[in-house]
Order: sequence, then structure tokens, then C-alpha cells
Amino acid sequence: MEIRTIHANGVEFAYLTLGEGPLALCLHGFPDTAHTWRHLMPALAERGYRAVAPFMRGYAPTEVPADGAYEDAALVADVRALHEELGGGDDAVVIGHDWGALPVYVTAGRFRRAVTMALPPPGSLARGFFDYEQLKRSFYIFLFQTPLAETAAATPGFIDSLWRDWSPGYDAGEDLEFVRRSIGNPANLAAAIGYYRALLGATPPSGRYPAVERAVTGPVLYLHGAQDGALGAGLAKDAWGQLPEGSRAELVAGAGHFLHLERPAEVNRLILDWLGPAT
Repeated sequence: MEIRTIHANGVEFAYLTLGEGPLALCLHGFPDTAHTWRHLMPALAERGYRAVAPFMRGYAPTEVPADGAYEDAALVADVRALHEELGGGDDAVVIGHDWGALPVYVTAGRFRRAVTMALPPPGSLARGFFDYEQLKRSFYIFLFQTPLAETAAATPGFIDSLWRDWSPGYDAGEDLEFVRRSIGNPANLAAAIGYYRALLGATPPSGRYPAVERAVTGPVLYLHGAQDGALGAGLAKDAWGQLPEGSRAELVAGAGHFLHLERPAEVNRLILDWLGPAT
């Protein structure tokens, strides 16, 4: 896979790319990097897609955005700009995991096909988030609203433990090395935490981007790991009812939060069957 850079929405994005054909935009989450797609990208390229996985805003080697904006509207604007600057047409597809799934819900209607993973659709998430067991899993979200966030997240073993809790039994050694390279620098770590501060309003909206409605704009394939330790599988149980007509939701047995890394053959198959051949 090659690494390249592109200027989109006022940010210099670094991205991995593989293959030729219609654009397949792959968006990672926290605490992760574009390398999370190392199993899917070759499969997409073999199917005839040009797989592109950007490092999200603030995740090195993408730059920390000068505007300091991490609200959902900024992420949506990034996806729209990347789609345009990368030459994506009506035949482009998009895949998002965790934070990368959030802008996919809002932009799904712009793409021929869309896939989201490990972040239930907005309506489903809102209903189950305040369940007591889920609140315990989500402790880090509330910690990240405080001035202690950077110190806690930089403590040796903190991010490693998130991966261990979220995907029990998965050996994340290679992934964690990629994460350390990407958000090991204090400025990049603060950027990654900035997404959460914007989520709950600890950091007010930048005002640079028009507000977006958290509504799903087109059919999606939604995948969730049955053993997800970050967002329990119970949050996904009514995902079907929150998705537009023509969507599909699947629970992946034996997988946690990073299901595409834990069960790559099965997840790749589900995604490729949904996307179909490049057109």
C-alpha cells in the first residue's frame, strides 16, 4: 500500500491507497489508524475498487487541523471534501468504523453503497447509551471531558487496556504500535480526545461548519461484534428499525469492537457481498 497526501477541507490528509477503480473510502475510529483496513483494502482492490484509507483529522501523519474543530459537522465536511478531491463519482462507496462510522450515516446518500461498523445508528445509540452497564463501559468518554484526559490517556497501558477490554482475546500488538506512532505525540493525542469533547459539548462547536442532523441518509450495511466491549451488542439489537429501507444489520459472532481485524475473512465477505463488484 502506498501512502500519499491530499488537501481537503483545509486539512492536509495522509492516506493509504491500493488498487484502481471506483473510490472505496475507508474511515477509521479511536484509538486506531488507517492501518486498521490492512485486511479489507487488498480485498477491495481485488474486487476492482481504489481503496483509500485516510488518517482522520489530527491523527498523524495527517495534520492537526488549524481550526481545532472535531464536531460531527467537521467530520462530515471532511468526508464530502475527500470524496470530491479524490475524484470519487456516483460509483464510490464508503466504509466507516467507530468514529469513522458517524459521518457515514450522514453522507450515505452520496455514495452508491455504505457500510458502518461498531457505532449503532443514532436513534438506536441514544436509547441504550444510558443503560448502567453501558455507562460503565463508556467511562472513558466522561473522563475525556475533564482536564485529566490527556494525562490519563498517555499513562502507559491505558490505550492498550481499551483495546483489550473492547476486543477480548485479540492480540492488538501490531495495531497498538501503529496507534503509538499516530497519537503518541501530545498534540495528536489531544486531537483524538477532542472528538469526545466536541461530542458532549465540553468544547463548543467551532462555528465553521453548518450543523448536521444525525439522520441516516441512505441504506447501509451495519455490522456489530457480538462481544463488543466498548458498545455492547444490546445497543445494536434494534439497529434494523433505525435504518432506512433497503439496509441490513448483522451481528458478527466471536468478535468484539474491532471486528474487521478479529474476523477479517467473515467481515470482508459481508462487506464485499453488500458492495458488489465495482461498476
